[in-house]
Amino acid sequence: QVQLVEAGGGLVQAGGSLRLSCAASGRTFSSLRMGWFRQAPGKEREFAAAISRYGDSTSYVDSVKGRFTISRDNAKNTVYLQMNSLKPEDTGVYYCAGRLMGSQYDYWGQGTQVTVSS
Repeated sequence: QVQLVEAGGGLVQAGGSLRLSCAASGRTFSSLRMGWFRQAPGKEREFAAAISRYGDSTSYVDSVKGRFTISRDNAKNTVYLQMNSLKPEDTGVYYCAGRLMGSQYDYWGQGTQVTVSS
């Protein structure tokens, strides 16, 4: 099993920045491809960003490209999401998730709230 714990959410004004972190335990971290998802009020959870096992490949939903950066530190078993130029529409609960190669995202954190005020 894998345990994922997010941190770093909060309230920020539009145009501001936040850095989310997600600490993993219970399995070799480098065996997991990691992702960040978000769920806005009244909407379904959506993909935000993903990173390969060793950080050499990343992907983003179009709405965050150029503003968000996903990274990981395998020595610290942690994945990060740096969020810049935040907009009110970025408001939601942010979840980190992990999956093994060829599998679905089977491991999820409890989520951290991000609120962007206008």
